[in-house]
Amino acid sequence: MSGKPWLSIIGLDLSGWTGLSPAARAAITDADLIVGGARHLDMVPESAAERLQWKSPLSETVSLIEAARGQNVVVIATGDPLDYGIGVTLLRHFPASEVLIAPALGAFTLAAARMGWPRQGAECITLHGRPLERLSRCLFPGARILALSHDGETPAKVARMLAASGWGESHITELTDMGGETERRVADTAAGWTEQDVGALNTLAITCIAGPDARPLPRTPGLPDDAFLHDGKLTKRVVRASTLAKLAPFPGDLLWDIGAGSGAIAIEWLRAVEEAQAVAIEPIAARALRIEENARALGVPELQLLTDKAPACLEGLDAPDAVFVGGGLSEDGLLAAAWTALKPRGRIVANAVTLEGEQVLNAAHRTYGGALERISVEQAVPVGQFHGWRPSMTVTQWHAAKDGL
Repeated sequence: MSGKPWLSIIGLDLSGWTGLSPAARAAITDADLIVGGARHLDMVPESAAERLQWKSPLSETVSLIEAARGQNVVVIATGDPLDYGIGVTLLRHFPASEVLIAPALGAFTLAAARMGWPRQGAECITLHGRPLERLSRCLFPGARILALSHDGETPAKVARMLAASGWGESHITELTDMGGETERRVADTAAGWTEQDVGALNTLAITCIAGPDARPLPRTPGLPDDAFLHDGKLTKRVVRASTLAKLAPFPGDLLWDIGAGSGAIAIEWLRAVEEAQAVAIEPIAARALRIEENARALGVPELQLLTDKAPACLEGLDAPDAVFVGGGLSEDGLLAAAWTALKPRGRIVANAVTLEGEQVLNAAHRTYGGALERISVEQAVPVGQFHGWRPSMTVTQWHAAKDGL
């Protein structure tokens, strides 16, 4: 569709109708259909337009918007619709050429201004409708975090989480109803937080201070082995860093972690870049439970977990951008199924420590190309009053990319 956009997404601040530009007001006045939450719809004048409140699931309303294509449709949002807002969702369904976005000042912009923080130096995340554990991957000494709250209980929950994980001296500022007549702020340390009477429309500004019990972990690949719960089925640190470097995570990419064990590869993939996706496939239930615990503890509760056996369970999954095979190499057809499913430009890595696994990787190398490497790691250990080198099992690694990239 070309020409004038038929779908307008208009951001409101707490000043409501009076704070809108003339163009935004005209779009609402001329609308055939206005979509929004009850609070938003109450903020704009009555007109001849049909009014539609968001339905659950959200896809129902998106379908109704699609059905109104060609009419003048206006969606009312809060602040900047592209800051984790409805604009992001709608642009997945409708081309940008068909959409006009008129943002108001968003919560991140307002919070940064209130705190005097350059926004480019702050981590901006949302806890609205998302697990609180996502905050964990943002924690490092001196970090500045701006977080959209889910509701009025979020500040206290965040404070308890920080205090329990060694970040109790971190400063929390809760900013409620920014830009409105009821705007207010409450500030305290996480450990000292007592405020419970918090408005639902609040944003948190957090300055991270590590206590003696805090354990800051970087997002670069190769976390310490003891950062993960495991039963010995763990891709060790040096090999894990090499594996992730070859898997090459990019924003939005999907990883299959087959024979996931502790989930370490999938977890570090998700930590490395924003908006990445991963499915951890692990047939042993006890290990699957550990994967869930590790994912929550390391700030990636969005990790998808499939407790099943490959390659049978791979059919029907979304095609991956990258595949790691850490277990199950002896399963007939596993590598072939993974390679077939892989998208163009996709990357695959498989590791083996047994002679039998090495034979499978040799065959894959002959069939699909790529490269074979052997990774040997030795650690210094006490030998009486001296020290000597103790080698770990050598890992054979095969990695390849479709189209020879």
